Amino acid sequence: MANILISGAGVAGSALAWWLRRQGFRPTVVERARELRDGGYKVDIRGAALEVIDRMGLREQVRRRDTGMRLARFVDVEGRQLATMDAQLFGGREGDDVEIMRGDLARILAGATDDVEYVFGDSIATLTPTGDRVEVAFERGKRRTFDLVVGADGLHSTVRRLAFGPESAHLRPLGHHIAIFSVPAELGEEGVELMHPAPGRSVGVYRTAGAAQSRALFLFPSPTDEPDHRDVAGQQALLAETFSGLGWQVPRLLDAMPEAPDFYLDSMSQVRMDRWSIGRIGLVGDAAYAPSPASGQGTSVGLVGAYVLAATLTEAQGDPVTGLAAYERRMRPFVSLNQQLAERNLKGMVLGSAAQIRFQTLMLRMMPHLPGRERLIRRVTEPIRKAATAITLPEAPAQAR
Repeated sequence: MANILISGAGVAGSALAWWLRRQGFRPTVVERARELRDGGYKVDIRGAALEVIDRMGLREQVRRRDTGMRLARFVDVEGRQLATMDAQLFGGREGDDVEIMRGDLARILAGATDDVEYVFGDSIATLTPTGDRVEVAFERGKRRTFDLVVGADGLHSTVRRLAFGPESAHLRPLGHHIAIFSVPAELGEEGVELMHPAPGRSVGVYRTAGAAQSRALFLFPSPTDEPDHRDVAGQQALLAETFSGLGWQVPRLLDAMPEAPDFYLDSMSQVRMDRWSIGRIGLVGDAAYAPSPASGQGTSVGLVGAYVLAATLTEAQGDPVTGLAAYERRMRPFVSLNQQLAERNLKGMVLGSAAQIRFQTLMLRMMPHLPGRERLIRRVTEPIRKAATAITLPEAPAQAR
């Protein structure tokens, strides 16, 4: 087995390409977007995922792009401070953990795979297994055959739909939507996440260290009828309607929305599947087991999944079915623990009533003065730490000659 097609040039796809190329495979990455996707939210790399970054020799590059976030500040409709929460608590950060913008990490990984073939502006149209190969028809490019096809194409994976059936059979909505996009720098504060909680809705804006723009974030209950995930105009109309009448600087954030080149809105959903492969077609990252943004672990799980998949394919010595089965056995417990974080975290991200908001802000104001504060912080962060380290990584095989 030598030629492997990866659908998706995101974090999991580029990381998988790096490891496969190192082991002597010939990966090709196809990406629907015409260029590397920028934008997105800040993501955490911790535990086993940080070990993967170390083994790639990218720790210093990643650390140089750390967001530099120091604290979260909760504000009322007039912008007056209600409470604060330091990065150790609101990000679950500890020790060597790194927080980086998703777009920055994607660029680092793409730059590290400059010896890999990337095909931008195209997507898979059909997959046809032919015994020991998979014939792939593209929307624009010529038909090609590969020894293995891996979908690393996110929550709305094309590979998953073509090989495993309708998206609705695999998505588990968590009842909320998230929207993220760039806004003028002056609407945020460097190193600080400003949060305005309202009953059933939450709005935030932050500016990472040295960033030319700030990022706005909106969380709200999922609508009964939602636009298609590629209908940007419909999504923006939904967001404007949902947050109409909210105070603070929400009107200014919404006014900046039409000009944002990186607008993103989608459901907070998980992917739950009985199997992640069928024959010579497999899935990795969000396409297989998205834990949702509420988990805070999607990027870390994708990095680990890419590493484990490359390792098991190498160990299988050319047998993709054996390699894919071993990958799933090793990853299942790790994925399960990380998916469990989402619902627990979501409860504190969007509160249902003014009374709940008052109670939360009161507890945050009291936190610095409570006896045993460090013990309380560990109680909050320990589930994250446990999930992030709940896998023993296979040894990295010696580099192929």
